[in-house]
Amino acid sequence: MFQIIFNELSAAEMAALPKTLQLDLLAEFEILPKDLDNLDARRFGVIEREGKKLYRYRAKDYRIYFERSPEGVTVHRVLHKNTLRDFLFRSKLPMAEDDQLGKTREFWKLIEQGERTHKTSIARRPSR
Repeated sequence: MFQIIFNELSAAEMAALPKTLQLDLLAEFEILPKDLDNLDARRFGVIEREGKKLYRYRAKDYRIYFERSPEGVTVHRVLHKNTLRDFLFRSKLPMAEDDQLGKTREFWKLIEQGERTHKTSIARRPSR
């Protein structure tokens, strides 16, 4: 069964949101393994550094940062878009958003914080 696994930080970020928004984000975050093999650029971004590949999914005003895992996907962070926009504005990096994030040490620190936490999973049956 394909699972969406939230680490401790991403689970806390989701839990801080109103329940209806949580449900809306999860409903919109419909992802299957085949989606990662043939990315739709309108839905996904890819952020890479030193051989590590993260994906970004835009859901409403939030960005869900995740990677493939043997069970399905592991969600590292769930951030409001203005949080990243503010970060990028302060950084003043002149390139595409995903390229900026991939080259910025502070972004990877956010991800690494999540990797060091416990994981919670949500099993999901393919809907397609």
